[in-house]
Amino acid sequence: MSSKKADVSIKTDNLIKDFQIPKGEDVKVLTGVKMEVKAGEFIAVMGPSGSGKSTLLNILATLEPLTSGEVVIGDFDLEDSTYKDKLEIRRLHSSIVFQSFALIPYLTAIENVKLPMKLRKIPEKEAEEKAVKHLESVGLYGRLNHLPEELSGGEQQRVAIARALAHDPKIIYADEPTGNLDTFTGREIIHLFKQLVKEKNITIIMVTHDSESAKQTDRIYILQKGKVLTEKSKSKSKKNTKKEGRKK
Repeated sequence: MSSKKADVSIKTDNLIKDFQIPKGEDVKVLTGVKMEVKAGEFIAVMGPSGSGKSTLLNILATLEPLTSGEVVIGDFDLEDSTYKDKLEIRRLHSSIVFQSFALIPYLTAIENVKLPMKLRKIPEKEAEEKAVKHLESVGLYGRLNHLPEELSGGEQQRVAIARALAHDPKIIYADEPTGNLDTFTGREIIHLFKQLVKEKNITIIMVTHDSESAKQTDRIYILQKGKVLTEKSKSKSKKNTKKEGRKK
């Protein structure tokens, strides 16, 4: 199934995810998530621990299968997608930025950014040029040949973002990208994300506990008990739960 609206980047409807526990009852993590994200939006996902934020992100990133419901990423319906389809989504259309940076410690900044391009068999010269361009775009041109241990936390996260940009993704999933950073550096990373959304029309979905970072996004989805409890935007907020007994 393909998405019906060209401007819709991600859509979920009644998304359910259960984890099977050997000799025990299934753990219900997502219990009916409904959300719609348009191309070029910067979205925050918040909620208490155990609300299903990271699980939702992993499903959208095709790292985990859903139990039931609908998830459409661009032209791909994940329920009907093959392993090859999901691999194509990861390789060509989306990237992930982790809280822990996940850089290879013995590779320099430019080598870390080039690595995913080498795995895609992009010619060395082209990979080198793109790596330099992306590192420069995140403000690290002068740090190309530094190892991760020689970079600050903020610089390491910028390398991780440059690596995520290596194949020109349409979507970036960010799991607590400022969680290991001080407040000032975290703000710089959020500002960088906003630039990417504006200049490259990239869709960014960010899981965060930081309310100040979340306020910088276009919309906030708040999860509780595996469902979207509230959706907030800069201009308005609305409850997605049923409003019973309310009269106009």
